[in-house]
Amino acid sequence: MTKRLAEVAKKAGVSEATVSRVLNGRSGVSEATRTSVLTALDVLGYERPTKLRGERARLVGLVLPELQNPIFPALAEVVTGSLAQRGFTPALCARTIGGVPESDYVEMLLDHQVSGVIFAGGSYALADASHEHYRRLTERGLPVVLVNAGVDELGFPRVSTDDAVAVEQAYGHLRSLGHERIGMVLGPEGHIPSRRKLAAMLQVAGAEDAAARVERSSFSMEGARVAATRLVERGVTGIICASDVLALGAIRAARRLGRSVPGDVSVVGFDDSAFMTCTDPPLTTVRQPIETMGQAAVDLLVSQIDEAREFSDELLFEPELVVRGSTGPAPRD
Repeated sequence: MTKRLAEVAKKAGVSEATVSRVLNGRSGVSEATRTSVLTALDVLGYERPTKLRGERARLVGLVLPELQNPIFPALAEVVTGSLAQRGFTPALCARTIGGVPESDYVEMLLDHQVSGVIFAGGSYALADASHEHYRRLTERGLPVVLVNAGVDELGFPRVSTDDAVAVEQAYGHLRSLGHERIGMVLGPEGHIPSRRKLAAMLQVAGAEDAAARVERSSFSMEGARVAATRLVERGVTGIICASDVLALGAIRAARRLGRSVPGDVSVVGFDDSAFMTCTDPPLTTVRQPIETMGQAAVDLLVSQIDEAREFSDELLFEPELVVRGSTGPAPRD
């Protein structure tokens, strides 16, 4: 019991004594704190006391494209924790290959009468994908927040990393190391954040020079390996990737071609997801401020739910270049 009290107290951000008062139905606890404790109880998987089971916490959907990329579990941890502290019960929906599509998750969430939905890395980020299920949410007047860039016409508020700044940081770093032949491995052509990164690269490197050194890939290590192989074979010595997973694929490509990283080829990732300090070599990357962005996404959603405030703006957050062992001086010709 003591362990359960400690876990619930930590999740709800209150003292163990406050948790005890709530579970025993005692007075002296505000409604907001009481709701937060009960929500923490639900999130941690503990049963509510019998006399409290009829009180259902407000439900918010969090829809993710996958859980294999460490950046999404990291975001989920921030968002679910923040929702619980605000008195909401998070419902995590993670898509898998051949599994439930995003549109079906939306139907499930509507059936469960959710108070709002936060999406990360969904179909909204792909210009050529179907967006009909998002329009259903608009028709229902349901509060929605998107994490990172998406198509403009949906009209939902967005919390995004500034892709232009990310590219400027990565490109400037490689140039400072003497690299002149710098390429990019990006996501599919219709991927909006990749489009933004390409536009920034064309701006800082010159359109003609940059366009010839861009390769597209699915967001997989194997896809990145194929794309990066083409760049290395064309003489590129510095590669900027649209995710850490793509960067790991690029490192694998260089090594399979007999090149060393960073001796012959330098690689920069994007995300700074978990374990990037443990790769060989440790990955230089551009860090997304996931904790700040996750908190901001919850703040935007709760403002729409509790205060009926409407938002359609995009909040841009500045990333941070984290230099590790995958980048070094350009090789001498």
